[in-house]
Amino acid sequence: MKTGRRISPMADQAKLIANRRVDDARMWAAPVLENAAHRVEDQFAPAVSSMLNEAAIRVNPARQAKSRRWPTLVLVTGLAIGMAGVMFYRRNAQQWTEHMKDSASDASRWAHERPDRAAQSSQSATTPMSERTADEASRQMP
Repeated sequence: MKTGRRISPMADQAKLIANRRVDDARMWAAPVLENAAHRVEDQFAPAVSSMLNEAAIRVNPARQAKSRRWPTLVLVTGLAIGMAGVMFYRRNAQQWTEHMKDSASDASRWAHERPDRAAQSSQSATTPMSERTADEASRQMP
């Protein structure tokens, strides 16, 4: 029961810090996702659109000569889209990993500092009042 009462404030503090870290991650991810969306819209979408228009012209039934190029074109388009997706994913995953390593090292450093502080505060709470005043007085002397 006593330990539970002592740990409860630390658990609340950890919860607050975890919430802040999640908010920080969301604040970091939002502009990255927006930037990726603009890149796809400005660079990738026009190329895909032109490829699809070419495919539509080739697939048009008014054309008499049958060509087997459109399945190849669709396959190549799909592969190009897949490769672009993989490139975006790897780049963003690497950035995310670096950010999470920094956050994890901060959290582990915080976790190691908290028990030391708790031990010091519990020791100071158990020392008699006369010893505290004597210790404080000796610290204040030059």
